[in-house]
Amino acid sequence: MKIATFNVNGLRAVSKKGFWSWVKDLNIDILGLQETKIREEEVNKAEFEMLGYYSYWHSAEKKGYSGVATLTKIKPEKVVKGIGIEEIDREGRVLRTDFKDFTVVNVYVPSGTSGEDRHQFKLKFLHHFEEYILKLKEEQENIIVLGDFNIVHTRLDIHNPDRKDNPSGYRPDERAWLDHWFHSGFYDAFRLLYPDKIQFSWWSYRARSRERNKGWRIDYISVSESLKDKVKNVSFHNDIVFSDHCLIVMDIDL
Repeated sequence: MKIATFNVNGLRAVSKKGFWSWVKDLNIDILGLQETKIREEEVNKAEFEMLGYYSYWHSAEKKGYSGVATLTKIKPEKVVKGIGIEEIDREGRVLRTDFKDFTVVNVYVPSGTSGEDRHQFKLKFLHHFEEYILKLKEEQENIIVLGDFNIVHTRLDIHNPDRKDNPSGYRPDERAWLDHWFHSGFYDAFRLLYPDKIQFSWWSYRARSRERNKGWRIDYISVSESLKDKVKNVSFHNDIVFSDHCLIVMDIDL
């Protein structure tokens, strides 16, 4: 199976650039999208059905903001929006799809870059999200958590690891959380196969950052213990630019 994640930074924008024909050519089975910036009632789901996908949405209350969607060729047995905490769920950041033998959780972690209050909200989100996943692990062994975590994990995952300005996304507190995450029964699918490879998933629009590959790796596909030996490949598709992030595809034997 091909399971993928992509922060589209506005679904309407990537749709105008030919994104869907590209997805069709890649033959992705399950695709988690983040930062859709669209409400579910504004979506023409028939367009996705024509591509062979069931589509599920968790939109933010605020128009043109946040939002996640999961497209899947396999109809899920259960779909859960949010984690049951109102101040988090109103931003449309978590969408869970349960299949017969596995679960996919699509997450868009707050960026925390707009001010200290949002960074603190990000830390709160991480705490509650982990509690939610721990409870889910009691019900399901095979879990894939994918999405935009908005956190750099190690020095390999940022082009300038010695920066001193302490930006949200590269702070010790959130990096410690991600380090804990990858030692709590979840594994970074990319690092399972490529422990030393430098690969980024996001680039600033400023200073020709993408052209110069001055990026961060903040988008992840993580798999539970039971799935770590089933990951066959993880690829970053930076060949066509649709947003400030790139599409990441995991090949996994399920």
